[in-house]
Amino acid sequence: MTELAPNPILRVVPGPSDINANGHIFGGWVLSQMDIAAGIVASRRARGSVATVAIERMEFLAPIHLRDLISVYAEVERVGRTSMAIRIDVIASRNGGEDQVKVTNGLFTFVAIDEAARPRPVDQPLA
Repeated sequence: MTELAPNPILRVVPGPSDINANGHIFGGWVLSQMDIAAGIVASRRARGSVATVAIERMEFLAPIHLRDLISVYAEVERVGRTSMAIRIDVIASRNGGEDQVKVTNGLFTFVAIDEAARPRPVDQPLA
């Protein structure tokens, strides 16, 4: 496992409505949590609004189970003029916290946007 940031951006426990036919958590639910956490990091870095424009990579490594505590770690991997790539790692805490399992990771791209939802330089905060 790669070294993670000291604190997760998001922690959440999936509920019964998040389970698929196999008894695991829907991949789309996980993707949503990852996008939320990455968006928080991207908007902090851009000091304003951002939009998700691409998922460059995402890997499902292990299933998420009901009652897992999910910790989503996200950090800026690279910054361009108007965009940035955010690396995300998702860890499931199981068995009362005894087991930590890396369940997915990904690389999401965000663009800093202005009030009209047009791209703006990342290092130029909104007025």
